[in-house]
Amino acid sequence: MTSLFKLCVSGAAIAVLAGCASVNIDQTISDTNSGASAFTQGKLALSRTDQQRQARATLSSELLANPLGMDEAVQLALANSPAMQTLLAQSWADMSLANQGGRIANPIFNFERVRSGSELEIGRLLSFGLLDLLTLPRRQAIASSQVAQARVQLSANVVEQVTQVRQAWVRAVGAQQSLQYAQQVRASAQASAELARRMQQVGNFNKLQRARQQVFYADATAQLAASQHAATAAREELTRLLGLTDEQAAQLKLPERLPDLPKASREAAAVSAGASAQRLDVQMARSQLDAAGQSQGLNLITSLIDVELGIRRDTVFDNAEGTRSNRKGYELDIRLPIFDWGSAKRDAMNAQSLAAASRYESTVRGASSQLRESYSAYRTAYDVARHYRDEIVPLRKIMADENVLRYNGMLIGVFELLADNRSQISSVMAAINAYQQFWLADAALSASMTGKPTAMGAMSVAGGSAAAEAGH
Repeated sequence: MTSLFKLCVSGAAIAVLAGCASVNIDQTISDTNSGASAFTQGKLALSRTDQQRQARATLSSELLANPLGMDEAVQLALANSPAMQTLLAQSWADMSLANQGGRIANPIFNFERVRSGSELEIGRLLSFGLLDLLTLPRRQAIASSQVAQARVQLSANVVEQVTQVRQAWVRAVGAQQSLQYAQQVRASAQASAELARRMQQVGNFNKLQRARQQVFYADATAQLAASQHAATAAREELTRLLGLTDEQAAQLKLPERLPDLPKASREAAAVSAGASAQRLDVQMARSQLDAAGQSQGLNLITSLIDVELGIRRDTVFDNAEGTRSNRKGYELDIRLPIFDWGSAKRDAMNAQSLAAASRYESTVRGASSQLRESYSAYRTAYDVARHYRDEIVPLRKIMADENVLRYNGMLIGVFELLADNRSQISSVMAAINAYQQFWLADAALSASMTGKPTAMGAMSVAGGSAAAEAGH
């Protein structure tokens, strides 16, 4: 009895000391900043005090004071977005709950007071799960694995959020830039339609010729309205991702144009080197597989039996005789597997382990394929954008300059000159779209290299070409 009591006390003391470690969210965020430095720039932080929140507000004001570049947009989202703070706080909660699974349950103290005639009996029982104590090392290993999963999931969520901010910034700037050229197309079409109306009035144009110019104007007006809404929608999407208030949204200024293309595209070898090993989805699948393997042995035991140990001390008072006696002992409660042998629970456990193994294999196999697809989209977008920059737009400019000379020499009329101007503007709009698709693909590729594949959407440069053809 004495040796059993000492063993239980020693085991409980060890369990208490081993289970005191808590989740260090600051260290977790620091690790995320290091592992995803290309996305967070080391600026990810959780604000818990008024001083920290004030510092975030000050930084947000400084960033909004100037036109917001892509990197500055990411900084603003990290500092200002409530959604980002929610993500960090929720991750902290998830890790704390996972960590709780590695701790031993608190003991139960039971107090009894029973009177029978002249006797008064006071019973005291301190009990705890013996099986919980014996399986504590395994449960702590499982909890550590689950906390590691939560850390990887935090990095993956941050990468996804930052990628969304980058792509929203690209769409907002691209839509704003396209709107400027849509206004120029409409102005050109309006001038052409007005000139055609006047020429019909003096008898130099028939109805068909005037209608042709008028329909150009009507199409340009509709395209301008669509461009205005697209610019507003893209700006508001960015506003939501940045977490801006109405006052901050009014201060938001964007650059006039998208960044220039890089001098050279990324090399395929550099993109694929070590990407599969460092991808977050592969790390997550591996952690899930490890946790499933560790849980399998634990669940095999707990599905069959459960043991609870109690230390009892009773005191009996006999008022009639004026005596007092103490009784000591222990209780052992064992759940007997009579009706349920835990077969269903073990089947579920085996199925989960099999699913984790298959998920890991599927993730590893798909990682390289997803990366190749992302790189193909990136490289195609780069080549198309460079083709517009180096070939189509310069050729359109040469054609416009030549048509101005021909107009000055009275070899073509004003309508041909206006039509050529519309074609040139439409080519520039198509080039803007190609630039936008490249920067979207660049953000998606960066996310895929880290392990959070992001859909970029289908490239569409045909729309600009079609618009250019419509101008003739």
